[in-house]
Amino acid sequence: QVQLEESGGGSVQAGGSLSLSCAASPYAYSTDCMGWFRQAPGKGRDWVAAVNSAGITSYADSVKGRFTISKDNAKNTLYLQMGSLKPEDTAMYYCAARIRRGWCLSTTAPADYVYWGQGTQVTVSS
Repeated sequence: QVQLEESGGGSVQAGGSLSLSCAASPYAYSTDCMGWFRQAPGKGRDWVAAVNSAGITSYADSVKGRFTISKDNAKNTLYLQMGSLKPEDTAMYYCAARIRRGWCLSTTAPADYVYWGQGTQVTVSS
């Protein structure tokens, strides 16, 4: 059974920090690629960051230097540490796993990910 469950969202003031977690079933966690996406109201789902099976990471330019993606293999959990948050970071954040094709760190289209969590809301106020 494939399961991805996000947690850790909430409300924070601009400049603050939040840490998101994505608890994955063993099958979902064992994939070669896991990532985070976000979707603001009325907008499309945007890629935020990804990590491959070797632990190498990549980030969208909009979050580079502020967000950190990481994995805990002992807990089958994916994390997204978010700092220096801005109002434009407000969105529903989704965890995703397994890509259909291509290279993990350059795959940014939501359609290329197979498994998804339900999302966790992050709201940043100015």
